[in-house]
Amino acid sequence: MEAIDDTTEPDSPFHGTYPPLVEAAWLYQAEQVCLEDLPMTAAQALATGMDTPALCELAGLARHEDPRDIRDAFERALEELGILLPSHNLSRRYALSRLASRFTAGEVDLAELVSDEWSQVRVETAQEQAFVALLPPCACCIEFTLGLDEAAWEAQLRIAACALVSQPAVGPRL
Repeated sequence: MEAIDDTTEPDSPFHGTYPPLVEAAWLYQAEQVCLEDLPMTAAQALATGMDTPALCELAGLARHEDPRDIRDAFERALEELGILLPSHNLSRRYALSRLASRFTAGEVDLAELVSDEWSQVRVETAQEQAFVALLPPCACCIEFTLGLDEAAWEAQLRIAACALVSQPAVGPRL
């Protein structure tokens, strides 16, 4: 599927599309979606009036289906609906911004922020860089990264997350 950059278009190509399905596409491309949740997302999209053969097939799959079958049906459903997957890096930047937003809302605890995957994102703004720089690459590196002052790190992380969230969003305009 081709990549699109929907960060500059005021008229979204997703108008009339079920927003959680579009977000699932972005998170799927960023490898941040639970595949077992996609059949329910498809079923909810069907309930809103969207209808394609692959979307029906996806909605009929069980959570425990072979992940390859879920991926295949999901990608075909997106194609039938005209939803193009963004570039991998753009979707990763979207997932990073979403993580910062969820952190500032109190939906993510500190342990969930520990991951080396964020260091691989090609950040494009100072706010993204500041947030990523504060994310420890692994649990064993927390003490080395943070020293003994977890409270100061959390405060700095909140400031960086708020700065990132206050920037124009990277991702789909729904």
